[in-house]
Amino acid sequence: MRPPSARSAKRKMMFITLAGILAIVGTLAGAYYFAMRPVTLRIAVGPANSDDIRVVQALSQAFAQKHGQIRLRPMPTEGAAASAQALADGKADLAVIRGDLAVPGNAQAVATLRKNVAVLWVPSTGKARGRKAGPKITKIPQLAGRRIGVVGRTQANVNLLKVILQQYGVDPAKVEIVQFPANEVAEAIRNQKADAYLAAGPVNSKITAEAIAASTRDGGAPTFLAIDSAEAIAQNHPNYEASDIPAGAFGGSPARPDDEVKTIGFTHHIVARKELADSTVAAFTRLLFAIRQSVMAEFPLAAKIETPDTDKDAAIPVHPGAAAFVDGEEKTFLDRYSDYIWWGLMALSAMGSAGAWFAGILKKDDRTSNNSLRDRLLDMLLAARRSDSTEELDRMQSEADNILRDTLHCFDHGIVEEAALTAFNIALDQFHNAVADRRALLVSPPQSLQRAGAQFRATGT
Repeated sequence: MRPPSARSAKRKMMFITLAGILAIVGTLAGAYYFAMRPVTLRIAVGPANSDDIRVVQALSQAFAQKHGQIRLRPMPTEGAAASAQALADGKADLAVIRGDLAVPGNAQAVATLRKNVAVLWVPSTGKARGRKAGPKITKIPQLAGRRIGVVGRTQANVNLLKVILQQYGVDPAKVEIVQFPANEVAEAIRNQKADAYLAAGPVNSKITAEAIAASTRDGGAPTFLAIDSAEAIAQNHPNYEASDIPAGAFGGSPARPDDEVKTIGFTHHIVARKELADSTVAAFTRLLFAIRQSVMAEFPLAAKIETPDTDKDAAIPVHPGAAAFVDGEEKTFLDRYSDYIWWGLMALSAMGSAGAWFAGILKKDDRTSNNSLRDRLLDMLLAARRSDSTEELDRMQSEADNILRDTLHCFDHGIVEEAALTAFNIALDQFHNAVADRRALLVSPPQSLQRAGAQFRATGT
């Protein structure tokens, strides 16, 4: 009989080949799933109840409704500085930061959320309550020795005021700076808590417009202080840039301001950790600009979202993923994973070839084993012709039946070809004939005994 190890080896090889194919297919399917599954990005933004956090919350809802690859999870912070620190500490993937603050070393620009301007103004003159009004302020150098109110609790706005004062030779130490929360500034203006005010935000900021509206008393309009040295400040402080406040930007009649006012500005950025995958940032940037229009209806500030500066000398380097989107070089799924797919197919092909090679070796072994069985049948053919025992013939007949069964099994599995099977049948027929002849000879008496018996019976008669 053919040794059972050959069959076992063949089955093992088939299972190994099938397992390898399934492993490769599973790996490709798993890679596709992990590449296309939604990714949740943590975005640090603050302070609470600010326009920035409202816009980010609206964006996160729009991202979820889009059922795209990116999800946003807002992380409220105390302000832009705290958001930058969260990104630096790796607690956030994205952050909304101010361009005039220290930028984390691991931050790269993804989008410009909005551009801001510094608005410096003096409320309209009116009778002071309980104190004598000083000379009218029309220029920044006249702020020396005065009280200046800063809108908002962030230290960044105070630093901005100090930069402006120093440019005009005003010692910040000789100026009294008072900060007012956004919801208290209108009351502070009405109660004349300061001689001048500074607000920083987008040109269409509701907070700034309401503060300026409160600065109009007795029909008089507030006085806007122009920062004529904006270009010089921008040269000395690259995080700032020269800007303008358009006439009528804050409404009113007459228009406030009644003419264009020079000032300085800075930018709020959406930044990402530079370790974040390029494909993830590109997907976020693409989705951000795709849903911007839908968010604008509820939050007009979303209209100010712009693509980042991709120049090499930009204040904040652009993230490669965002740059790929801006430059139209974003990679598709096939672009990103074509090499892996190609290598997977190559591995699948190689495994198939290896399986075919092993199968050929196993078939060769099986053919060799079957040929040895055929040779054994021929040997039994000769042995049957010389056998002196019917028991031996019965044993060889049983072995021949097993050889026949194994040969037919090999034929069913393609190991034995039809021509070889025909030759085997011829040998098997010859064997059966030899066994039949020898069995007949062994069971019949010898002719000499037959003749002697015949003579004995005749004599006796």
